[in-house]
Amino acid sequence: MSTPGDPAQPDLESCRGTMSAEEDAKWLQWVTHQFETIAGEDREINLQEFKTALNVKESFFAERFFALFDSDGSGTITLQELLEALTLLIHGNPMDKLKFLFQVYDVDGSGSIDADELRTVLQSCMRESAISLPDEKLDQLTLALFESADKDNNGAITFDELRNELQRFPGVMENLTISAAHWLTPPAARPRSRRPRPLTSAYWHNHRSHLLCLAAYAGLHVLLFTLAACAHRALGASVMVAKGCGQCLNLDCSFIVVLMLRRCLTWLRATWLAQVLPLDQNIQFHQLMGWVVVGLSLVHTVAHVANFAFQAQSGASPFRFWELLLTTRPGIGWVRGSASPTGVALLLLLLLMFVCSSSCIRRSGHFEVFYWTHLSYLPMWILLIVHGPSFWKWLLVPGILFFLEKAIGLAVSRMAALCIVEVNLLPSKVTHLLIKRPPLFHYRPGDYLYLNVPTIARYEWHPFTISSAPEQKDTIWLHVRSQGQWTNRLYESFKTSDPVDSKRLSRSLRMRRSQRKPQSFQCQPIQSGAAVQGAVASSKDVIVELTSYRPRGTPQHGDPGPVPTGTEESAQAQRRTTSEWGLCYIDGPYGTPTRRIFASEHAVLIGAGIGITPFASILQSIMYRHQKRKHICPSCQHSWMDNVQDEDMKLHKVDFIWINRDQRSFEWFVSLLTKLELDQAEETPEGPFLELHMYMTSALGKNDMKAIGLQMALDLLAKKEKKDSITGLQTRTQPGRPDWRKVFQKVAAEKKGKVQVFFCGSPALAKVLKGHCEHFSFRFFQENF
Repeated sequence: MSTPGDPAQPDLESCRGTMSAEEDAKWLQWVTHQFETIAGEDREINLQEFKTALNVKESFFAERFFALFDSDGSGTITLQELLEALTLLIHGNPMDKLKFLFQVYDVDGSGSIDADELRTVLQSCMRESAISLPDEKLDQLTLALFESADKDNNGAITFDELRNELQRFPGVMENLTISAAHWLTPPAARPRSRRPRPLTSAYWHNHRSHLLCLAAYAGLHVLLFTLAACAHRALGASVMVAKGCGQCLNLDCSFIVVLMLRRCLTWLRATWLAQVLPLDQNIQFHQLMGWVVVGLSLVHTVAHVANFAFQAQSGASPFRFWELLLTTRPGIGWVRGSASPTGVALLLLLLLMFVCSSSCIRRSGHFEVFYWTHLSYLPMWILLIVHGPSFWKWLLVPGILFFLEKAIGLAVSRMAALCIVEVNLLPSKVTHLLIKRPPLFHYRPGDYLYLNVPTIARYEWHPFTISSAPEQKDTIWLHVRSQGQWTNRLYESFKTSDPVDSKRLSRSLRMRRSQRKPQSFQCQPIQSGAAVQGAVASSKDVIVELTSYRPRGTPQHGDPGPVPTGTEESAQAQRRTTSEWGLCYIDGPYGTPTRRIFASEHAVLIGAGIGITPFASILQSIMYRHQKRKHICPSCQHSWMDNVQDEDMKLHKVDFIWINRDQRSFEWFVSLLTKLELDQAEETPEGPFLELHMYMTSALGKNDMKAIGLQMALDLLAKKEKKDSITGLQTRTQPGRPDWRKVFQKVAAEKKGKVQVFFCGSPALAKVLKGHCEHFSFRFFQENF
């Protein structure tokens, strides 16, 4: 079943409203079918079957709904009782739905809701929405809602008082439903995802460089094929096809490597060619060219096999078929007649590389299989030079660029091992690495690097976005989510390591990161702390619970200083620890599409989950540059902004949208976002320069009976405390997923300049966003590795 917040999950709201007689009959037939599937032979649903069908996390709501659906109190629900209750929820007027909601909240059936009942309901709402808050915060939420609704201060909420409170939230009463009952929604009611329409002008606006390059690529292949085929037309159709494909393969097998020259691509991003060439799609073009190479190779092989079979059968050649295909005796080829056997070897290597490059291999914990088989491009190039007489000419320039890049990368990455200054393990299985920044390591916000930790895997390099701003001179930050084999080993290696000095930390990241001073140190053994659990936010501060691994001798804020070490034995032990855990190698930095952000006028940054990492660096750098344009009068403290835009940043407005599955995921950068909010605390006539939008997909929305009370309480307390209870930010965390149509309508209405949308997250969400961007004529850029 779909999870709460899933865009593919329908709810009863989709069936709400006036149905036609035909639609009503279909819905009745569907509900009857679902009921019979669940009820079985006795044609009645008991409490356990009801819980399973409704798929609720919290038994409180299942029991309350069951009790209200079971109108005769028999302990089971019949089809008639189910239809009566659903008719009320779907066809009923707002007052009927409100009476049902009041009965759910009135646990003891006294006709009013007291504070204890409300607390029980809110606690169940929190569990249903996967929200974890301390008991103190739950009490505050209960009191906020209770005091707001209990107008006569008699210690109980009556039906009229609940109705008046709900009327403060427009549209909620009319749309009130039970979203978890998606098993009762006919399949035809399920929403369809928006897909891009390639023929629209908006699609052309977003993909013109991509489409032009594809057209040029296809046209070049047609030209090369035609010229080569015409040059060999005297040898027959099969030879013409083989030679045409071979000429196209000369281009593809030499140029395919250029698409993966990351240093060259990073350099091109800084030139005017970045506006012409689709540099952001280099991986997609590389994959496309791989498919083309496989297809052309198969056609090339079949054409040669057909020609050999014809020659052997007709007697045009003195050699037998297998000699033509597998031996050097016929003398085919420019290097001792080796064209045929090298062709067979090339085809086998190509198919091996192709199969091991599939996503099921790369993403199933067998990355090393993909990596090592992909290195077969080196013997393939050698075989191609021997196989084709003109391939070396095609490879000359790309090959020189390739070997130069590899030589520079190897020299730079292995020049010196870097010290891992600190490691923070977050409860959501995110490893936060702080690496000492090399003196000549210059990067831009949003860039990424390749990381190698020899103790995890000596020959594996994995890409990670740099989450610290370039203005941070001492260290480089990386946030690594444990999703695959390598990242899990990284997390577990620190979690299970035997620390020299354990220390339990429950530290405010906002205080530690904003007040950290530049420190000089030498690489020392990494310390570890005991694993801890905790919430993202508390009532007093933004607290993030983490396990910290720090080098001995590196003082932190509030620490007395280095930990003294005494004996030579302990020093040797420290050196062993450093050698084992404290070293890594990096290769980079490399550019990404997010480099365009600073040239935008209105940038919309959308991060899903760990997809915030490119924007963490960018947001810090944006605010740093924004504050440079801010001036404060020393006499009256009046502040103003320079209207002059520098060449590196033309931004007028930034909207940052962060979508997370659960509450704990917000721990990654909640301290950074808190600091960004504080940096622009003063409102300007033009509105905030940076606007945050937070969404939690596991939380149910206000239209759901299992969440309306909690969302109302969160709104009231946030308004009172000027702070969100879930994250501790001033920005209220919204439940569910964004309504992208409304989000982009609001962005377009602000008219802050040309809008460019930058996204980092799942490909499924990227498709949805692309469709909306094309509808609103926004440029769309996606982060890729």
